Amino acid sequence: MATSTTQESPVVAVPWQVLELVATNLDPKTLATAACVSKSWYATMTSSHLWKHLCTTHFPSLFHIRYTTVPSLPYHRLYNLGFTSAKRRHRPPSYPKISLQNLLFIITLTNPKSPPVTIIRTGSALTPDHKPLFRFDFDVRDRNKWLNFEVSDDTKVTWNVVLRGFEGVFTMMDCKGKGSFISGSDGWFSAELPSSGCCCAANCGGSSGMVAEMRLVIREEVGDEGRRTVVGSVNVGVLSIVNWRYVSVEDGLRYLQHFLEPCDV
Repeated sequence: MATSTTQESPVVAVPWQVLELVATNLDPKTLATAACVSKSWYATMTSSHLWKHLCTTHFPSLFHIRYTTVPSLPYHRLYNLGFTSAKRRHRPPSYPKISLQNLLFIITLTNPKSPPVTIIRTGSALTPDHKPLFRFDFDVRDRNKWLNFEVSDDTKVTWNVVLRGFEGVFTMMDCKGKGSFISGSDGWFSAELPSSGCCCAANCGGSSGMVAEMRLVIREEVGDEGRRTVVGSVNVGVLSIVNWRYVSVEDGLRYLQHFLEPCDV
């Protein structure tokens, strides 16, 4: 009785010339995957002449740095460094840990001529400007209190943002206005915000690239004592000094959480 035997086909190694020919037509991701097949494939797929062209095409700045820093660095590793750096650069920022509902906005106006006045608004009561941007309008509800406050050139404003339960507070600005207050024109206050990287950076005068801004809309009020310059409304916001536009609500909250969230000091 004849017996049949099953013979396994021998594994034939692909000639390196064929591998190299195929490799020249592969994209970086496929090259990196193919390099994990075997030692012989790794040697072919990580060949300098393959990755040198990819580096000069995609990351020319790193290609030139290689000559002045680490000339022996393999090109496939150089490409990986550039790819990883670009991926991190375009990674979307994390969502802020705090929200407007967690915040309390406190604005105080003072000058030698009038008793101080204060606006207190919860974040939940604020409606962001269109888009939404970190810009808010405060209506002057207590008319009698504001009628007693006469705006002058030495008016000083303080804008504090407080975390729920007074777990943290951050002073956005504490300064005097710029220019003279004339009826029908706006009074502007601004302060450059410190870096949010760390406490040391803030103490060293580091910049965040953002500016806190406040605008007092001025109007004239006619009463028994004649004409007086009073506040009609108050607007606050945070601007980016890169394009001088208001930052988004998320960017503003992301910045504030560095100062308001509890941390080890």
